[in-house]
Amino acid sequence: MATPKIRQSHRRTHHRFSQWLGEKTAPGLTTCSHCGETIMPYCACPACGYYRGRKVMKVAADKAPAEAENKAE
Repeated sequence: MATPKIRQSHRRTHHRFSQWLGEKTAPGLTTCSHCGETIMPYCACPACGYYRGRKVMKVAADKAPAEAENKAE
């Protein structure tokens, strides 16, 4: 394996890595069309369980009213 003949300075190393800083950004967020919660794109909403207008998963908010009805009966 090749080894460097001359050591690179900190300035040269940091300058090389600084070129990447502009590309590193936070992921984009969108709002849920059903409840308005802020969510990651292309993911089901963790608050209401909807994805692209249809229910795809059960969430804790759905279980609470169902459990209340079962206890009342």
